[in-house]
Amino acid sequence: MPEKYEKYVCTLSPELQQQAKDELNEDPARRQEDIDAIRKWLKKQPHINARMDDWNILRFLRGCKFSLERTKEKMDMFYTCKTAVPEWFANRDPDEPKMRELLQMGFTLPLDGHDPKGCKVIIVRAAIHDPNKYSIDDMMKSSNFIGSVMAEEEEQWSVTGIVQVIDIQGAVAGHAMQLTPAFVKKAMVVWQDGYPMRPKALHYINTPAAFDTVFNIFKSFMKEKMKKRIHIHGSDLSSLHKHIPPSLLPKEYGGTNGTVEDITRHWLKRVEARKQWLKEDEQYKVDESKRPGKPKTSSDLFGIEGSFRQLNVD
Repeated sequence: MPEKYEKYVCTLSPELQQQAKDELNEDPARRQEDIDAIRKWLKKQPHINARMDDWNILRFLRGCKFSLERTKEKMDMFYTCKTAVPEWFANRDPDEPKMRELLQMGFTLPLDGHDPKGCKVIIVRAAIHDPNKYSIDDMMKSSNFIGSVMAEEEEQWSVTGIVQVIDIQGAVAGHAMQLTPAFVKKAMVVWQDGYPMRPKALHYINTPAAFDTVFNIFKSFMKEKMKKRIHIHGSDLSSLHKHIPPSLLPKEYGGTNGTVEDITRHWLKRVEARKQWLKEDEQYKVDESKRPGKPKTSSDLFGIEGSFRQLNVD
């Protein structure tokens, strides 16, 4: 019996399909051929256990503007990161008490709708947690629950990209101490090299006096293209509204698009509905013992020693 894979079913408007063609080199006549080519390549990689459905592969093709070679590199890196950083990607159970607490806190909030350029807007409330109780790895793990569900269920962002609003309201010294150079380097590698998303802008709001000191660590690991997409607004919401209209933002950010509590509850329900999918998704990663050539280590990936932990593949 031939293997069956879930086929891509387009949810994009004709305008967005045209944008995908113009900006991402997506040719509808060749799309399936490209997806099949990547799937064929994945099957020949002894170390990668990847999701093989059309939609998963198409996300990476779009993120790499349909360059097959870049797509192969990105997919390998994505699954390598999933294995190399188990503190973010393993044991993904939204019912686990600590994770449920964090999901109810509203750390990561994708907003309903899109900005004037069609981008998905995500608010990250970076200092919402007690740094004495929760580690930065806990926060990243909870954020990945939501990011994974959003990536699986929504298509538009794969063409138009995402915009992040990083809210640093309430930051104290304990938050800053969690942002070690080793953590920042890891986060930047996973985000910039592993994910197939198209980051269009980073907006920082409610920035404290010592913000520049910590932020300069992040900037040192950012690609030049990303550095040019940074906007720092301080506590001036009117400055943010010049980029993101109030109609898209929740009430707490001077907007009319529900409340933070509404959005938090919405995403908790969506994550709960995907509980089995999240648990199943843990199996998709790499087995470094099967990688052709030299296995990749934390030093190779992040330039740091000691944080790479190989997960056993059952």
